[in-house]
Amino acid sequence: MDKINVVINGILGKMGQEVANAVSQESDMCLSGGVDITAGNNTKLDNINVYSNLDEIPNPIDVVIDFTNSEGAETTIQKSKNHGYNIVIGSTGIPEKVITDASNIAKEKNIGIVIAPNFAIGAVLMSHLAKIAGPFFEYADLTEMHHEAKIDAPSGTAIAIANSTLENKTKPFTNTNTEKEILPGTRGYSHNGINIHSVRMPGRIAHHELVFGAPGQTLTIRHDSIGRESFMPGVILAARTVMKEKRLIKGLEELLGLKSN
Repeated sequence: MDKINVVINGILGKMGQEVANAVSQESDMCLSGGVDITAGNNTKLDNINVYSNLDEIPNPIDVVIDFTNSEGAETTIQKSKNHGYNIVIGSTGIPEKVITDASNIAKEKNIGIVIAPNFAIGAVLMSHLAKIAGPFFEYADLTEMHHEAKIDAPSGTAIAIANSTLENKTKPFTNTNTEKEILPGTRGYSHNGINIHSVRMPGRIAHHELVFGAPGQTLTIRHDSIGRESFMPGVILAARTVMKEKRLIKGLEELLGLKSN
């Protein structure tokens, strides 16, 4: 059986290097090259050639795994029209227009695309549990905590969790903003009654905590990624999936059997 030729866009970043290590350990995958906008002439990661542009890759490409940013992901998606490779996108903050374009390109070019805000299986399960619990409570607060270098707030995962929490609700959660907010923004941003708070500081990777409230009780659902390796099983699963499923798949829920097509 031929191996899956994988190229990583953003390979010199922390997530990119973690993905490179994970792909290298899979017997059915071959790390064919890397792309990074910081790459110069003769840049290498271990023995892997790193280029500054996807167009420069001389080797066959089956799957591009993209951990850049929303702009880089959009470029990767658009270039697939000419190159015909399958795509796994791990960048957050992807605009809806780009997602729509990705769906159209997948159909037109018969390629597989997975776009997911979080590849940690525990985080996906947290979102699923939030969807189940949401209708039984009237109050909810969501706190997401990440490293200080994360460029967006709130995280894409926090938005996904909040939307899942609301999915089976017939009305918004009760807004609990106080009558007098001495320090503006203390209660966070209210998303249909869910107050969302963002924390950025060294010593963290990715953490999400959802607290439901009801008279006499609370329910807390929390997920902690304490190392980037927590995302790798989901990334590898997505890379194998796009080789078979020639369409756009949003999130890992379907891949884990948590929802139907």
